[in-house]
Amino acid sequence: MSGSVLVIDVGTSGLRSAVVRPDGSVNGLHHRAFVPSTPFAGLVEFDAVEMARLVVEVARLSIADAGPVASVGITNQRASTIVWRRSTGTPIGPALGWQDLRTVGECIMAKLEHGLGLAPNQSATKVAWLLKNHVGDDAAVAAIVDDLAFGTVDTWIAWTLSRGSLHVIDHGNAAVTGLCEINADGGPRWHRRACEALGVPMEILPSIVASSGVIGHATALEGSPPIAALAGDQQASLMGQSCVRPNMAKCTFGTGGMMNVLLGTEAPDTPERSAHGTFPIVAWSRQQMPTPEVWWASEAIMLSAGTNVEWLRDDLGIIADAAESDTVAASCSDTDGVMYVPALLGLGTPSWDYGARGALLGLTRGSGRAHVVRAVLEGVAHRGADLLEAIEADHPGVRVPEIRVDGGMSRNRTFVQALADATGRPVAVSPVSEATTLGAGYLAGLATGTWSTLDEIAGLWSPLSIVEPRSEVDRARQRAKWADAVTRASGWIPELSSLDF
Repeated sequence: MSGSVLVIDVGTSGLRSAVVRPDGSVNGLHHRAFVPSTPFAGLVEFDAVEMARLVVEVARLSIADAGPVASVGITNQRASTIVWRRSTGTPIGPALGWQDLRTVGECIMAKLEHGLGLAPNQSATKVAWLLKNHVGDDAAVAAIVDDLAFGTVDTWIAWTLSRGSLHVIDHGNAAVTGLCEINADGGPRWHRRACEALGVPMEILPSIVASSGVIGHATALEGSPPIAALAGDQQASLMGQSCVRPNMAKCTFGTGGMMNVLLGTEAPDTPERSAHGTFPIVAWSRQQMPTPEVWWASEAIMLSAGTNVEWLRDDLGIIADAAESDTVAASCSDTDGVMYVPALLGLGTPSWDYGARGALLGLTRGSGRAHVVRAVLEGVAHRGADLLEAIEADHPGVRVPEIRVDGGMSRNRTFVQALADATGRPVAVSPVSEATTLGAGYLAGLATGTWSTLDEIAGLWSPLSIVEPRSEVDRARQRAKWADAVTRASGWIPELSSLDF
């Protein structure tokens, strides 16, 4: 099918390829596990060469299964960092995953010494660390600077598929590296002062390109199809759930949780975190002349979502698998006063309290397994409501009419109902649990003519179900009780709570 799109989707613990058809169906899916290593607590690394090998392998299998494709889209885990030699295509050291925390100290010093608001899950300090520890001092870096290249995962996969002819990053991935400022035309551009402060030569940075637009060819694949889209995973999920008009929102509930609300084409005043703990991000950009059209979104972050269900399964052992959490929770009508704060890794938006810790409150002698499991699901739902309230507070003109959800927890009916009740909004469940693949496919297809307009993408949305909030739920009382529970879980480790990135 001439209009089909091959999508390469590289996540944190695995990668896959698939072919998206013009009707939005997905065929030729191939997956490979690709779990990062953690040599010490807080360190998260992966082998970029093995990632590249697996990507080419699954891409070729998808094309063999589904037939020729008109274009290629790439979507990726954001801010994971790779530095390599151009002459050999060999990384200078391990790739650093976005979860890697080895540069916490560097982030603190960047703020104290240079006024830069950087977080350890951004690329900026990771690049600097790789250069310092695997090349040497400034003089050593300068001696080989023309042979060095930095990139996030989208950059690395485009380099791999083009056999080294492309060194690019899209606006969305560039904007979350910590190395960008907002350009006068509304898009992100490399921030010279930040690069100089960190010792990152601008010569090693990739060219910033549109998220949707032909940038080169995948010569490593049969037929050398054009590479026509690059997008971070959350941006691809937003597009994949057809959130293409302002105020439309999606929330992905995977290991963590990310809510994104599309805002429009007006650029924010600053790329920094807002008063209620949300961040401006580039949703996507489309190749236009003379400058790309850049769409912006707001992002709110939950540090642990599905992790809490894994805790029930792997550590407490009170459910056999994640799916059982739905059945067990549904066996009771409410939690009988039990409340759970899912702060196993701290709290993200709105408070950004890294020292908060999980709390299980309201237990009595009558509290049972079902009450605890239900409280965990409802706790994650309340965190989803926190994200929504933070975004609307940071953007007073925004009112989200409906929340679209994907990720593993989107298949949990008890959780989805709890989310609708906690937010007071309808929740529409994505027809595919991982909407990133669809989103990257849509962006590539928009660039090559499979689809012509965003309205066509909107028309492809067909939710698995829509869950309405229950009218009998006293939402105000539950939210007030939730706020009290969060206060009790906050500041548990003061040293970590004092950190502010």
